[in-house]
Amino acid sequence: MLQFLHTLTQGGPVMVPLLACSLVAVSVIIERALVLRRAGAPSDLLMLELRRLLDEGRASEALEAARRNPGPVACVLAGGISAWMAGKNPEAAMEEEALAQLPALNYRLSVLDTIVTISPLLGLLGTVTGMIGSFGIIARTGTSHPAGITAGIAEALIATATGLVIAIISLIGYNHFTERVKGVTTQMELRATQLGNYLAALRKERDPVALETARA
Repeated sequence: MLQFLHTLTQGGPVMVPLLACSLVAVSVIIERALVLRRAGAPSDLLMLELRRLLDEGRASEALEAARRNPGPVACVLAGGISAWMAGKNPEAAMEEEALAQLPALNYRLSVLDTIVTISPLLGLLGTVTGMIGSFGIIARTGTSHPAGITAGIAEALIATATGLVIAIISLIGYNHFTERVKGVTTQMELRATQLGNYLAALRKERDPVALETARA
């Protein structure tokens, strides 16, 4: 481990921004992994519970059940039930809520995208500065100081390799989380469609306001 750290320190001054990029990338990857894992939790049981409560005429309890569940899918369903109880269009309410949830799902993914782009460029900058140093030594002393020449080449290679590693890891994380966001979005659309169809059929049979009044 110490040898590895010592090798990194030979990458030159460009390793400082590369280290910052790596720390930011790791932080974003961990944070997004936790958030999107919760957001993408299965919603089958929630849908079954909501349908059961709505079928029994317990719309208020269905709304509370949706609000108790974390995640964007539950928020979308809660918006639909709330609109339906108020006599409004549940489909429009769920569509609006889904759009409101998207920024939170995509939050900080642009940071990973930026790191994917900038890390190889920083590595390339380290390559250039390292090679400039090597050629500077050759210009001053010729080839009588091979250690100085190889140090510049090592600096160039270490910076390039570090930038590429950071970019590769960030790209994997970015693509993975992009697919997770697509999956959550698909789940929101599916559950919203299912609930919208169910509420439309239920509206023909029952008046949610009358049901709540009767229960009271």
